[in-house]
Amino acid sequence: MLLLINKMSVITIVTIFYFIILLFSVIIHELAHGYIAYSLGDPTAKYSGRLTLNPLKHLDAFGSIILPGLLLLASGGQGPVLGWAKPVPINTYNFKDQKWGDVKVAIAGPGSNILLAIIFGLLLRFVPVNIFALAPGMSLIFYYIVQINVMLAIFNLLPIPPLDGSWVLFKFLPATPNFEKVKMFLQQYGLIILIFLLFFGGLSGFDNAINYIIYLITGVG
Repeated sequence: MLLLINKMSVITIVTIFYFIILLFSVIIHELAHGYIAYSLGDPTAKYSGRLTLNPLKHLDAFGSIILPGLLLLASGGQGPVLGWAKPVPINTYNFKDQKWGDVKVAIAGPGSNILLAIIFGLLLRFVPVNIFALAPGMSLIFYYIVQINVMLAIFNLLPIPPLDGSWVLFKFLPATPNFEKVKMFLQQYGLIILIFLLFFGGLSGFDNAINYIIYLITGVG
């Protein structure tokens, strides 16, 4: 019984750390959007008080709490767990770069996740093992940071609204009636499509790509 309790305690602690890493990863993702928009001349996020690491300013009831919780339950506590923060407000009319400003802002989010994954992945790869031995569990935390941020980057690059990849897709779609219908359909049903993909294994095909990217960064297979 004591062994079972200890095992449950470890699982609980790991789950808490996973949520904390996920939360701050999506917050940094949104901050990247806001800061790039600000650098392009749009102060909307700044005036809205969103250029901060304060989680309370970024929490989205569904994307930050309900969805990750449901994914955790659906996977029996094994993950992976994804989510998102409340999008930072942006006014594209303020951009100095009217042609590519929206794409730059969209890419900044996944770009920040890739940067985080690379930083912690290289630490995991090159910091001597005896250093990690001084802080048990630190290597696992670093690995989770890499895993979560690679997943967030890949997930957000999907060309489905409200994800960042949709901004890139819409930028390059020809302005024809048929493609406008595609755009309207995705804007209307994008969130439903995403939820369906998440809960019914529609994104399982990305597992190999995600694991390969993690391996390239960390050397851990």
